[in-house]
Amino acid sequence: MKSMSNVDIHRIVKELNDEILNVKVEKAYQPSYDTILIKLRKAGEGRKDLVIQAGARIHLTEYPLPNPTIPPHFPMLLRKHLSGGIITSIKQYQFDRIVEITVEKMEKFTLIVELFNKGNVILLDKDNNIISPLKHEKWHDRKITSHEEYKYPPSKIDITNTSFDEIRNIMTDSDRDVVRTLATNGLGGLYAEEILSYTSIDKQKMANTLSDDEITQIEKALDELFERIENNPKAQIITEEVDGKTKNKDLVPISLNKYSGFTSQDFESFNKAADEFYSKKIVNDIKDKEEGAWTKKINKFKKRLQMQEDSLEGFYKTIDDTQMKGNLIYAHYGEVQEILDVIAKARENYSWKEISQIIKKSKKESDIPALELIESVDKMGVITLKLDGQTVRVDSNLGIAESCEQFYYNKGKKAKRKIEGVKIAIENTKSQIKKLEEKKDVAMSELKTHRKREKKELKWYEKLRWFISTDGYMVIGGRDAHSNEQVVKKYSKNNDVYFHCDIHGAPSTIVQNENNDDEIPDSTLYEAACFASSYSSAWGEGFSSYDSYWVTLDQVSKTPEAGEFLKKGSFVIRGRKNFIRNVPVLIGVGVVDYDGAKRIMAGPVDAVRKMSDDYVIIKPGFTKKERMAKQVLGRIDKDKLFSVDDIVRNLPSGKCDFMDEREYNQKYAKR
Repeated sequence: MKSMSNVDIHRIVKELNDEILNVKVEKAYQPSYDTILIKLRKAGEGRKDLVIQAGARIHLTEYPLPNPTIPPHFPMLLRKHLSGGIITSIKQYQFDRIVEITVEKMEKFTLIVELFNKGNVILLDKDNNIISPLKHEKWHDRKITSHEEYKYPPSKIDITNTSFDEIRNIMTDSDRDVVRTLATNGLGGLYAEEILSYTSIDKQKMANTLSDDEITQIEKALDELFERIENNPKAQIITEEVDGKTKNKDLVPISLNKYSGFTSQDFESFNKAADEFYSKKIVNDIKDKEEGAWTKKINKFKKRLQMQEDSLEGFYKTIDDTQMKGNLIYAHYGEVQEILDVIAKARENYSWKEISQIIKKSKKESDIPALELIESVDKMGVITLKLDGQTVRVDSNLGIAESCEQFYYNKGKKAKRKIEGVKIAIENTKSQIKKLEEKKDVAMSELKTHRKREKKELKWYEKLRWFISTDGYMVIGGRDAHSNEQVVKKYSKNNDVYFHCDIHGAPSTIVQNENNDDEIPDSTLYEAACFASSYSSAWGEGFSSYDSYWVTLDQVSKTPEAGEFLKKGSFVIRGRKNFIRNVPVLIGVGVVDYDGAKRIMAGPVDAVRKMSDDYVIIKPGFTKKERMAKQVLGRIDKDKLFSVDDIVRNLPSGKCDFMDEREYNQKYAKR
């Protein structure tokens, strides 16, 4: 990966000063071993993300990066010292590939970003002592570790701030050509050549032979270059065609003469160009890796499908071959029977081995033409014949009919029996491939706008449907027949209340009475009724309201009436049902801080909005679930903590649409 040059850093620091000076630091993350992401909050503009990759780059990014569920030590330490602080200074150290970011909180901290070699990110205190580096390193003259004073690496001359005499001294002391002399004094090869393209100097001319006039040309060229970088930038990504594909070749803050013949993509700022150049590649790398993993899964099933189809073809071939050979024997019945008769008579005096030898010697001389059909006779009396160019076998001990059954017809019947099973297996495999391809499409679509996330371990209640009522009660519901059983058998006790929507296809819902209260508040009962109705088939059928009822747990039974049968996940309710009529079929979905972590909670709107600042209201509608989930994620997941799947698993079965807050308040003001 291209590392930012001294010149690139010079420009990016200027832009960062325009964008994030006096901005508040919120949190720090570590997406990968050498990359730090710092979330910032700018008044009136919202969040900005600063990405730092040691040894490579520093810029603002609009691309969400994958972050580990448990932050490593270094970003946690950055949060401790920098969160809540204000960025008061951003500088490039002496035109070197080092950026200093000063953050002031109760005291001053400095974040050193080293972009040379493999790079580093180092947090310093107000006295320039190292609090902690991203990477601990040691050289003979430098030590990067906690509690040591930070020492800058030996610096070269600041080429942006040199006089005529200083340039002349650099050239006079050099034993290289002029382009290499400029390159090794902070400009790098690309910009050294650009400088010389503004002059009449041959780049291969020895530096110590330059005239004063030529040194003046270099001085003016340096001024021109940095004037353009400072005041007239034209950030570009240079592209080229490689194997028929357009590839990024380089990133530059201004148009360069070297790339005048190349195609390029222009950007309004170097920050945006850098973000596109670096971050998009990383996102594409993640996408390629994800796509490769899905392709591997799908290919595994495609290989299985090929084997199954080959087996099916083999069975059909077996049926055809066995039928043909059995019929062929019967077509030559007379000749085959004649052979069997001759061999049976010979068997009275000879062994099978002797018979085989006699046949080999005498079948051409025999006056029995049928003997010429014999290929061989084995020691068990099985005769191999050549009939119409086909090789067939007949067991002289069994006769024609039984031989045809044993060697051919039975095999054909067995192959026929297997065909149906293989056909079913093929359909199942095709179905699995289709499902995987659909999942792949959803996953790849998600990666266009969302980061790859670590799989989170779900709490027991997150494996069900759940919410916390406005009165603080845990309410849970089943997702399917299995979890319906669990809700009642595993997660309920005598003082809990059982809810069910009065429609076929609804979850068993439990209000957990952890404190054994004598009565559960009406508000919680009403919310549980809404919950039971909203996750029932009433949603998919488009109802705006429906009836639910509640009973005590001793009214819930798995024992059916005589002659009846209960499906898994179903229960019998005996006794009086307490109906709550016409409860709204709609839910709120929001991010809540519960049980020590940020979680997605979906349930009655009042319950969700009591616990969440970031939520939406969802009603039955016309938008597909997956598409709706992406829109919901975009509205509520400001910190990019969740995936589309996290939202999908919390939505009811069926299509959805958003409901406006005002509409909800007008229609469903809390009782």
